[in-house]
Formats: sequence, C-alpha cells, structure tokens
Amino acid sequence: MTTTMTDSAALASIGAATRELRLPVVRADAAHMAEVAQRAQASYLAFLAEVLAAEVDERAERRRQRRVHEARFPRLKRLADFELSAAPSVNPATVATLAGGAYLDAGEPVVLLGDSGRG
Repeated sequence: MTTTMTDSAALASIGAATRELRLPVVRADAAHMAEVAQRAQASYLAFLAEVLAAEVDERAERRRQRRVHEARFPRLKRLADFELSAAPSVNPATVATLAGGAYLDAGEPVVLLGDSGRG
C-alpha cells in the first residue's frame, strides 16, 4: 500500500527537516520554488539543483557580508560607485577589466594611485 503525502504535510516535513539541517532559504522558499518548477515542468533533479543552488548562493552572500562587517572598514567603497567623470584620466575599459576580477585569480597585484584628498 502506497500513501501519498499531502502538500501541507510535505511542507510541515520540509519545515522540520530544514530547521534541523539549517537550510533557511529552502524553508522559506520551498513552496514557491516548487510552484515555479511545476510550471516549468522541471525534472525532480532540476528542481533539487535549483533549491540547493539557492541555498548555496544565499550562504555565499551572507559569508561575503559577514567578512565585510568583520573587516571593519571605515567606510564602504564599491567599484560600482566609482565616478568616471571625476577622474577623466581613468580609462573606463580598465575599470571594466578590474571589475572582472581576473587579476585575483592570477594573483596579480593592483595599485590605484591618485591625488591626495581625492578619495
């Protein structure tokens, strides 16, 4: 005899398991992600891959935020906030290349120099 779990029982089971396994993204978004997968007619494996990828992505973002917080930077400066108009001598293509981060993988140093007081 095969018993089929109702959606409400499945959600309760998912909630309990995700609390135990510490998977907050799966707990919060499982029902929505299941609806999206069902509409897209995704396979079980594709659905599972999407669920796990969402959890991994959120953990990576939280890790990044924690590291920035632990670094105790006096103020945050992002490359996206860089004003090219304030530094006309800077080549926009160079900024775009640096934004790609290939120098990090290659272990190459980057030094940015500017006039005193220019930020």
